[in-house]
Parts: sequence; structure tokens; C-alpha cells
Amino acid sequence: MKIALICRPFSFHGGVETATAGLLGALRREGHAVELISTRRQPDVPGVPVRRVPVLRHPSTLRLLSFALAAQREAARQGYDLVQSHERALRQDLYRAGEGCHRAYLAAMGRRPGVDPYHRLVCALERRIFRLRAARHVVAISRQGTAEIERLYGTPPERVTLIYNGVDLARFTPDKRARHRTAMRAELGVDAADWCVLFVGSGFERKGLGPLVDGLASMSDRRARLIVAGKGNQAPYAAQAARLGLGDRVAFVGPRPDVDRLYAAADLVALPARYEPFGNVHLEALASGVPVLSSAHAGGAELIRNGVNGWVVAEVSGPSVAEGLERLRSADPTILEQLIVGGAPQLIERAIDLRSRLLHEIRESGRGISGLRLRAERLLLRVTQPFASRVGEQPIERCTEMFHVEGD
Repeated sequence: MKIALICRPFSFHGGVETATAGLLGALRREGHAVELISTRRQPDVPGVPVRRVPVLRHPSTLRLLSFALAAQREAARQGYDLVQSHERALRQDLYRAGEGCHRAYLAAMGRRPGVDPYHRLVCALERRIFRLRAARHVVAISRQGTAEIERLYGTPPERVTLIYNGVDLARFTPDKRARHRTAMRAELGVDAADWCVLFVGSGFERKGLGPLVDGLASMSDRRARLIVAGKGNQAPYAAQAARLGLGDRVAFVGPRPDVDRLYAAADLVALPARYEPFGNVHLEALASGVPVLSSAHAGGAELIRNGVNGWVVAEVSGPSVAEGLERLRSADPTILEQLIVGGAPQLIERAIDLRSRLLHEIRESGRGISGLRLRAERLLLRVTQPFASRVGEQPIERCTEMFHVEGD
């Protein structure tokens, strides 16, 4: 088949991008002609043709819309058998909900779309996809995500398939603990007697860094350390750590390409997220032989068993996180590691196999995107007109009508 994947500029760091990388490689190995539709910022991908489309950089609302329209045009022009999108596009055969539900995210963060044009646009595109006006099938990446899609949008269960993310078991392996642990801890300033908690992720607020710092401060073990790896505004969390008297027990190392070596240095990985569709950190840590403290609001928590390979907190708060940290600190590390390694995730081959079969089934069920009548131009005009010039020139009632989200 001739297949297009629509995605943002491609890297190997984020969960969505890592999943894209794995799928591109797997489809090529199975003999499919795969092309990538992305923006002009997309670097070359070995062995994969890249269709770069022009995108407005600012503001974020027009950036999202211009990419959606340009990607739709390019897909229609190339005549693909099937189009899969990892972004909220105007039309796709298969949509991978790697970022979950935006409505659910806003609710988890205590926010509403209000009159913000960006949030309203994301919800509008999402609604078209999950109500199957802009997609034929949806892939969810956790049971939590599946339930959200079906509950918030009434998507028929038979049109939603659950496929967990995979993990690179050659890169993330317990063997690296023996090879890199001592040197990596020395580089991070972590002593052999310290208990090292690792936080990996960008988007510190959503992923629960604040409650994690609170939880660390409440621990009885004064040798517990927190290493924060990822991109985000460090200042408020550094101030929080200083206010709680943690001093140099909290260290920020920024985004790291060698995250596998960070896992080797860690005694625990913590991701007490307020909202996380899945969180590849769960898989990477477990495959590396490291227990995980997660939250019930993360899809990856579905892989965690309390006291076996980690701990799941029901509530994202300092006291709840502190209890989970204390439980794992008091567990026998040798037994815990044996349990984790013995049950290390083996999901990647099954995930790729399921994706491949699903693509084939959708292709066989009817024509691909090239045979469908697309109404993207009309949608673009309908939702962008208030923002094509100054928003102030348009009545606010018109703006809210165009970006109406059910349940507001």
C-alpha cells in the first residue's frame, strides 16, 4: 500500500514522535510505500520520502489550521491508499489519539476552552475526528483513552481500537544498570547511598512535578534525591524546592538524549501526572528494570501493580505521592527488580502487528482518502474568519459560536 503518515516535525524524544518512528520503520519493513507529511522544519528521514508543506508559524491557532489544511491538500494530491494521522487533521482514514482527548485534558487541569481560539479549535477538530466525520477509525493508546473517547464523543466501540505503545527493548534494558549506573550517578552528583528518584518529561505542571517535589519533602529519608530531566520552566519548581528546604536534593538536567543512561542511575521513576494519555516513560523505565510511581490519571498506570513493579496514586497531591514514595522506598529493591525484569514489557511486536493488521483492514473496508469528498476549505473559512484579521473586529458571540464545544 501507499501510505501517508501526518505528523509534526519528527524527532525521537517525545512519545508521539517515538511512536511515529517505530511505525514508519515497521511499515517499511513490511513492504509498504510510506511517506511522511510534515512541515518545512522536518529534517530528512532515512529511507522515507518527506512531503513538506508550508505552515504559518504564528499565532498557534493559525499554525494548527494551516498545517491541517496543507496536509489535507497534499494527501489528496498524492492519491494515497491510506492516510494515518498523529495530528488532529481535517481528514484521515486512521487517527492515532496519542495526545488523548483535549476536552479531558482541559478538565483535568481545571480549565475550560472559554473564548480561547486555540483550545476551541483543537476541540472542534477533535470532535470531527471522534464523531467519525473526519476519520474512519481511531486508535487509542490506553483503556483510559478509549473510555474518554467513547464517553465524551459517543464514538462506537467497534470504531476504536486499543493499541498500547511499544518500547525499544534493545535500548531500554536492565543490563545498562550494571554498565552505566556508577558513572551516571557520579555525573549527576548522586552518592551510592542516595535513593534517586527520576522524573522524565516535558510539561512539568501536567506531569505532576509540583506534587512530586512536595512528596519528596515529606519523606523521612533525607537522602532521597530528585533528578528532573525534560523541557519546561524550572524556576517555580526550583523555588518550591528551596522553600521546602530541599536544597541540592532536587536537580534539573534539561532534555537528555541519553535517557536510557538516566534510568540506569535511578532507583525509582516518578510520573504522578494530572493528565497523561499514556506516558512512554512507564514502558522505558520498566524495561530498564526500574519501578514506577504513577497516577491513576496516566494511561501507562494500567501496566503498574502496586508493590510489584511500582505504585499508582489515586490522587495527585503531595501527601498521596509521599505515601507512594515511602512504600517503594521501604520495599526490598532486589526482589522488586527481579519482579520487574521477570515481567518486562514485551508489547512492541504485538503493537506493530496490531497496527499493521488494522491498516490492512481499513484499506480493505473501502476506498482511502483520495476517493473521499473533502470539505476542508469550507471548514477553514468557517472557523478562521474571525481571526484572519483582528479578533476585535468580530463580535465575541460569533467567535464563541464558531468554536462551540459541547458541554461548555
